[in-house]
Amino acid sequence: MSTYHVVPRMRTGFVLLAAVALIALTGCGSSSKSSSKSSSSASSSAAGSASSSGAASTNTAACGSKAGAPATGSPINIGTIDTHQPGTDFTDGPNMITAYFNCVNANGGVHGHPLKLFVQLDQTQPSQVAAAAKQLIQSDHVVAIDGVFDLLECTIDQSFWKQLGIYEMDAGIAPECWSTPNSAPVNMGPRYSSDGAVQYALNSVHASKIVFVQSNVPGTGYIAGGPAALAKAAHVPITELTENVPITDASSVAVNLVDAAGANGSVVLNFTPPEALVILQAVQKLGLEDRVKSWGCSTPCDTDFLAKALGPKWNHKLFVNAEAVDADDHNGPEIQLYKAILAKYGSSVAGGIGSFSQFGFLLAKFLVQALDTVKGPYTMKSVNAAIVGIKGYHSEQLCDPWTYGKLALHIPNNSDYTVTPDNGKMITAQGCTQISAADPQIAQYRSVAKAHGVNLG
Repeated sequence: MSTYHVVPRMRTGFVLLAAVALIALTGCGSSSKSSSKSSSSASSSAAGSASSSGAASTNTAACGSKAGAPATGSPINIGTIDTHQPGTDFTDGPNMITAYFNCVNANGGVHGHPLKLFVQLDQTQPSQVAAAAKQLIQSDHVVAIDGVFDLLECTIDQSFWKQLGIYEMDAGIAPECWSTPNSAPVNMGPRYSSDGAVQYALNSVHASKIVFVQSNVPGTGYIAGGPAALAKAAHVPITELTENVPITDASSVAVNLVDAAGANGSVVLNFTPPEALVILQAVQKLGLEDRVKSWGCSTPCDTDFLAKALGPKWNHKLFVNAEAVDADDHNGPEIQLYKAILAKYGSSVAGGIGSFSQFGFLLAKFLVQALDTVKGPYTMKSVNAAIVGIKGYHSEQLCDPWTYGKLALHIPNNSDYTVTPDNGKMITAQGCTQISAADPQIAQYRSVAKAHGVNLG
């Protein structure tokens, strides 16, 4: 029998389902931000960590249909809602979408129409998220919702999108991003990418115990359910911990994790890159990196920002689930275009090459492909029909073709990679691997998708 310990260390935040009604009573926060971005302000400076090898060899004009011809038609308004708060900043996603749109707009647009992204930022207040959705529809007149990187948005807005006939594309975090009919993510999110990191520790490292630690934000129980199911299926004990972010006492966190895992155990982190870095640097400062069998992390750690900051001492000691191909050791045409757009237009993408910017690229790319199929005016109805009709879109950054479709739930990205730091970059440690169907939600999606004829790769 496996042992499943729940250790609510420093659990002073709120858990999603119990807190939504309470927090809604506090009203919309005053720090919400709204902005719109289009090709007029495209940056010519390079993103600091963008690779020059791909950028130098690829003309960014490949993003559009008419090289060097600025789009002059009426704009196609697209909306997104994203979390931006201390300890949780997902703005690299929408910033990369803006970079891609700027590239498209400078090279013909979509049938001559420029793309305009309206960005709403929130601080995980349900009323704030709901107000952001209404702002995008009623004031900004968007025809699609694309590129949501948000802790609560899928939970709060799912019924609103269903009512309007909107099929959102996102890089999800909340459970409803994968379990409802009107949302389809390009990523696997915290639960399934944590599955992947735990799966690597179980199957490749052969850890005798798992310690799974994550930031104390909405949805921790949902996220931990996947790793717990995988550990149970492998008959390996798992301990779950949570930590408030921003991390204020990284040394005590590091010692606690090592003590909980033991010499033959593996520690798996689920944090944004800055918070993961604080923990791992404390581990290194205390000389604890070799006191456990391995260290793992969910997808946000797949960024050169983290690899460079950690330095060579962590080479091949940290194993990160990567929901998209490693952009440092792959250089096909699409990766070259991604790097070129990042270098030319992505100065606002703080993390440079990494999963957040890759997901932003893919969300923009898939949307543009869908918009290209629209005949006649770009209305909410015509655009969303094109989005839900996406079937078998290929990307060299994903293991399997990506499909939306009218399904009860959507986990279209459910096979991925593992990467590891190597002298300031992330390199591939394991190629395409299916996430284990020991997670019951993965098993459910594959059954539903197969019944609807979806190509699962």
